[in-house]
Formats: sequence, structure tokens, C-alpha cells
Amino acid sequence: MIKEFIKCKSERDFVLITNVNDKFLKELELKTGYSKDSRIKFAGTVYDSEMLMKIRENAYGYFHGHEVGGTNPSLLEALASTQLNLLLNVGFNREVAEDGAMYWSKEEGNLAGLIEKADHLDQSEINKYTERARKRVRDRYSWEYISGQYEKLFLK
Repeated sequence: MIKEFIKCKSERDFVLITNVNDKFLKELELKTGYSKDSRIKFAGTVYDSEMLMKIRENAYGYFHGHEVGGTNPSLLEALASTQLNLLLNVGFNREVAEDGAMYWSKEEGNLAGLIEKADHLDQSEINKYTERARKRVRDRYSWEYISGQYEKLFLK
């Protein structure tokens, strides 16, 4: 994702919320050359759930590059709170977000192009993604829906 962000022409920052240490940053620098791009910033790890929610709510978008594992809690949280979600195009992510997100592949230039496309969306287009994502979470991933599904299963 970092290499692709470096290629794009966005004027926005790419803020990564992740655990970082010197060894990790050195390896990442060798692989990506990220330090030459002032738009790339590392915020460290955020364990405070309220602060993380505020970050998501105020972010322009969320990148999700997970490839395996099914329904990812961080993806559900992002879909419920972030206006625009850019997800790696794999079955798990498509199943969870459906039409509430934009999708990118690992093909060179694909994510960079999607970032630029996202940068040019008007607010009404962004609002459509936001509403579809939130509706998807409400309709299929709420406690009410899930407990109702279990209740139906147990009553069979």
C-alpha cells in the first residue's frame, strides 16, 4: 500500500496506525523508500477505542489490505465509522462490505489509480459509499441480527 500511495498524486496524508519499531521502519524504508514522501506518517498504535473511533470518523478513508481470515473486526469498525473504505479485492472483503466500499487489486498501479479516483469523488458520491457501508453493518453484523440468526438456528 505504501508503494502505491507514493505513486499516486494525492495531496492527502497517509497516516498508518500500527505498531512500529526501528527494525520494522528500516526494513520498510529499504522496501518502499517511504521516508522521501512527507505525506506518509506513522502514528503508532492506538489502544484507546474512543480515540480510534474518532480517528476513523475524521479520516478521509481507510485502507484494508487483509487477504485472509473472514470477517475482520477492524473492517467492520471501519465500515461503520469511516466515510470511504478502500479494500483489497478478495472474497472475504467483498462478502463483508459488498457495495459499501471501493476495491483495489495488487496489480501495479491499481491502488494508486483508485486513490486518485477517490480523491476526485464529490461528497454525494462519498455519502453513498458511507451509507451503503453502514447499512451493511447494521443489516448483517449487528448484535440484533446475529443473535436473531442464532435463535433461529437453535430453535430448529
